[in-house]
Amino acid sequence: MKKSVVIIGSNGQLGSDLVRVFSNDTNFIIHPLTHKQIEISQYKNVTSVLDTLNPQIIINTAAYTKVDDAEIYPEKAYLINAIGTKNLAEYCKKNNSIFVYISSDYVFGQDKKRTSPLTEKDYPGPVNTYGISKLVGEIYTQFLLNKYFIIRSCGLFGVAGSSGKGYNFIELMLQLAKKDKEIKVVNDQIITPTYTLELSQQILELLKTDKYGLYHITAEGQCSWYDFALEIFSLTNTNISVTPISSSEFLSRVERPGYSVLENKKLKDLGINKMSHWRVGLVDYLREKKII
Repeated sequence: MKKSVVIIGSNGQLGSDLVRVFSNDTNFIIHPLTHKQIEISQYKNVTSVLDTLNPQIIINTAAYTKVDDAEIYPEKAYLINAIGTKNLAEYCKKNNSIFVYISSDYVFGQDKKRTSPLTEKDYPGPVNTYGISKLVGEIYTQFLLNKYFIIRSCGLFGVAGSSGKGYNFIELMLQLAKKDKEIKVVNDQIITPTYTLELSQQILELLKTDKYGLYHITAEGQCSWYDFALEIFSLTNTNISVTPISSSEFLSRVERPGYSVLENKKLKDLGINKMSHWRVGLVDYLREKKII
């Protein structure tokens, strides 16, 4: 029997790839929902929309992702990332649905000396409002539900681009290269860029199990944003001067994690980790966009 799956944020970077992946699997019936179709910060709206669909699985990719703005307007971040998540979790509890909450590597950052990948057992410690709001969403999910998957990922890029920002890092770098002679990129924030199509495929595999809980799902390997930019320009044969700078030189009011590389330990323990190296994901993305 096919399972009914609601994907919230279906026109976003990750959401659009989840729709693609789940639509190609005959075990699922997909109900894509955009922000115009559901307002997760309002519980009455959540119930009125979802009651008509009767989902067995709800995947929430909707999020307030403007990290800098979250410091100025924290209520916006909490309303979507925390209260919106709470509303969906409460609905799932009431209707015995499985809930999938997409969290972030930004729940980490307090450990300034960290140099080894973070596992699901490492204690979170955000350094900004966005990270705190995503962690609160995790707590609501864990507090309210037993049947849930919390998925932390990192450095997302996908064909649709970020609906919240209007671009992803790759698009931004290539746009800047067309108009600037030099680009400055931070080299002291270590991350793992992750292709949303691969992430979506891995989420599908995880949902075929009943191994509920918290999972890290990122590409393999690690790099700085500076290293990532160099690889983008190398693969696209873009001739541009790239200068590494420290986070303190980057004009931002918000502290970001210095090291937020995640280890897919629980996936590996289950024997279902299919994530490739971030360079492989980057090549696949550039090919799909017909840039290379």
